[in-house]
Formats: sequence, structure tokens, C-alpha cells
Amino acid sequence: MAAAAIHASPSKLKTWWTILRICIEERLVYRGDFALGTLMRFLPLVTQVFLWSAVFAGTKQQEIAGYSYRDFVAYYLLTNVARAFSSMPGLATGIARQVRGGEIKKFLIQPVDMVGFLLLSRVAHKLVYYGVALAPFALVFYLCRGFFNGWPDAATMTAFVASLLMGFLIGFYMEALMGMLGFWMLEVSSLLFVFILFTFFFSGHMFPIDMLSGWLGWFFRQMPFQYLAYFPAAIFLGKISGPDLAWGLAVEFAWLIALIIACRTAFHYGVKRYAGYGG
Repeated sequence: MAAAAIHASPSKLKTWWTILRICIEERLVYRGDFALGTLMRFLPLVTQVFLWSAVFAGTKQQEIAGYSYRDFVAYYLLTNVARAFSSMPGLATGIARQVRGGEIKKFLIQPVDMVGFLLLSRVAHKLVYYGVALAPFALVFYLCRGFFNGWPDAATMTAFVASLLMGFLIGFYMEALMGMLGFWMLEVSSLLFVFILFTFFFSGHMFPIDMLSGWLGWFFRQMPFQYLAYFPAAIFLGKISGPDLAWGLAVEFAWLIALIIACRTAFHYGVKRYAGYGG
């Protein structure tokens, strides 16, 4: 998807590979801080496990909205994997800050596409993140293996991986699009705060969104937020299969294309009105 903005000539590919390598090296400068921050991301998972344990103990029900306690634990493990792909901390605020501070001028005078550069930077971040988090993730999944009903079949695993990769791109372009509001609004921090809360809640990270019923549940199942956490987890657990799975992947891909176009359009028109203020 990102290759739409990157010409496939050998010199261009060499340039983008160099950028990716440098971004990886930057992530490895403060290895201790990065590793500690990565490990701390597992703490919210523990609180969610205890929360739903208390909920099931209080209600004395075997299932809630079709999810048993085992399903909930497995679900939260999987949403942590999905969110690790799709979350883009600091991306939107970074873009808005560069626009407001004038730092974005460097992308306008150099032959480097800003969106492509930021995407490669996030790819580097995720490569380093999973390099650090792979062992903790493997340990957690091993300790919690009793909450899963085994590995899904090859087709389901393929769909799961495809949803994770598209979720990464959806998360990137959605955040980048929000950051580009800085071309039109001088201060976007409050709006971004609301957007982050909204995304976290309706991505299914707090609870499976199929627990929402009526028009509200229908509405948020049409939005791209579910592909950031809920959709990959539901695929792995077998909650979505057959024609529903094929349709869901097709809609996810359609949302990805729409967000790429929207992001590119916002950048195109944002640069046109950019006044070059700031440092």
C-alpha cells in the first residue's frame, strides 16, 4: 500500500531501505528505556483478567454475550497482539506539532515523501517492538494456553495475519489523517485526545464490540475501529468465519484504501494552504 508513493527504481528502493535502517537504529539507541516501556504494556492485561474474573464471579453466569471467562482471557491476549500492530502512539500529535512548529518544511524541500517516511519509521518501530516483546508474548501465551482451544486452521491463521497487517496500515493512515488536521487547525490536542479515547473504546480493546446491541452496535461494526483490535481477535477465536470472514476482510481492505486516499488528499491540500510559519 505504501508503495503507491514510492517509485520502484533501484535508487529509490535503496533510499527507502536506508531510511528504514536508520529508523531501526534510532529505536535501538535507548534500548533499556524501550524494553522497559514494552514490558510495562503487559500490565493492563493483568488488570483486565482480574476485572472480568470479578464480573463473572459477581454475575455467576457461565457466558456473557456468548463469551465464557476463558474466551475473555483469550480475547484480551489477542487484542493486545492486534493493538501492538495497530497502535501509533505519538504519530498524530507529532505531525500536528511539526506543522505548527514549521518542521514540516524539511519534507517540502527534500525529495522525500513525508507519509512514506513516517510509514517506514513506524515499520521500524514495530520491528524493534516485536523483537523485544516476542519472548514476553510467547511466555504469556504459553502460561495462558489453557484458555485457548488450540491453534486455528491454516486458512483462519492466514486471515488472522492478513487482518493484523491491514490493521497496522489502517491504524497508521487513520492517525496520520488526524494529525494532518493541523494544516487547518492550529491546536488539535483536545480533538486528538477525544479521538484516542473513542478509538480505544470502540476498537474492542475494552470489551468485544459484538456485546453492543441495537443501532449502536450496528453502527460501530461498520466503522474501521473494529479492525484495530476486535476483528483479528474474533477471527482467531472462530467468532467470525465463512462468508462473514471473507466479507469482513473485503470491508477492511476497502477501509484501508479509503483511508490511504483520504490521507493523501489531506496532505496534498494541506501543503497547498501551508504558510511556512514556525521555526
